[in-house]
Amino acid sequence: MDFELNEDQVAFADMARAFAQNELEPHAGEWDQTAFFPVDVIRKAGELGFCALYTPESVGGLGLSRLDASIIFEQLSMGCTSTTAYLTIHNMVTWMVADFGKPEVIEQWGEKLASGELLGSYCLTEPNAGSDAASLKTSAKPDGDDFVLNGSKMFISGAGDTEILVVMARTGGPGPKGISAFAVDANTAGISYGRKEEKMGWNSQPTRMITFEDVRVPAANMLGNEGDGFKIAMKGLDGGRINIATCSIGTAQQAINKAREYMLERKQFGQRLADFQALQFRLADMVTELVAARQMVRLAATKLDSGHTDASAYCAMAKRFATDVGFKVCDEALQLYGGNGYIKEYPMERFVRDTRVHRILEGTNEVMRMIIARRVLAEGAAEL
Repeated sequence: MDFELNEDQVAFADMARAFAQNELEPHAGEWDQTAFFPVDVIRKAGELGFCALYTPESVGGLGLSRLDASIIFEQLSMGCTSTTAYLTIHNMVTWMVADFGKPEVIEQWGEKLASGELLGSYCLTEPNAGSDAASLKTSAKPDGDDFVLNGSKMFISGAGDTEILVVMARTGGPGPKGISAFAVDANTAGISYGRKEEKMGWNSQPTRMITFEDVRVPAANMLGNEGDGFKIAMKGLDGGRINIATCSIGTAQQAINKAREYMLERKQFGQRLADFQALQFRLADMVTELVAARQMVRLAATKLDSGHTDASAYCAMAKRFATDVGFKVCDEALQLYGGNGYIKEYPMERFVRDTRVHRILEGTNEVMRMIIARRVLAEGAAEL
């Protein structure tokens, strides 16, 4: 095992770090305050390949591994957690269209998604189908050369400001085998968008409900075959769990960086905060737990890249552990700032707000525990 990054990974990390420092970090606080979706900056990220990290090169992507993507997303999230989290969602949409779309769909949208010219949203969650995604009700019924979509999706990142929707809808009977996936033009007649949700964090990306009323989608826009939707969604979620865990790691690393600077400058009782052993120990624990979380995420990414049979369990473990650790580290860093950590002049309170949702989306951490436990308790299960 080699835990060192190779030359290409170091180069990608350096490029992502520079982009984060120049294009994301200086504006992240303002975007959060004004709930501004920085489309132009996202398209600049696309020019560097950050909108299609693991999309095949044949479609305009970089064709990188999930491990490589994690290394890049970690650096980007140090600049702006919320914007990077949207980039991870867009990457998933681009990959799904490129990997599962029919040639005409890939030709129509693939390269434009990969470049960031067009932006995508992923539509799985419904008002009554959150953790239990297999119970979704949105329907897609065949009608000539089209499918007709009816239903609604909620908590959709980018909704109302994106051009392409990947929609999971029921084409068959109940359960996961009745679900299919579609690439849908976001401006198709019959699609309407709810109000922009006012959220605790992730404010640089809009979140809305989407309603589909007799929306006609060409049958050729189905991704994969009929009934493949749930399998596609689960494949996407394995990678999505690594991505969101990575966003927690990057944000926590930035929180530690800022806390270190503050401890070296701030004085109380005639000493720098960095000179108090109790605070030194707290910082040491934060760094130790963060390094453990980072290595678990990179292990899970490696398992996913290699097609390991237990990749889903490793992705669940990484997501559960890293998002809990990331939030805890940000909260501890805020505590090191004292009262200043609670003030919006400093980024700590934003780090805490932005990382909190990571323990909910891409499958709640309670669902992650279910996935892990089922694997451990399965008859004949080998050690992980």
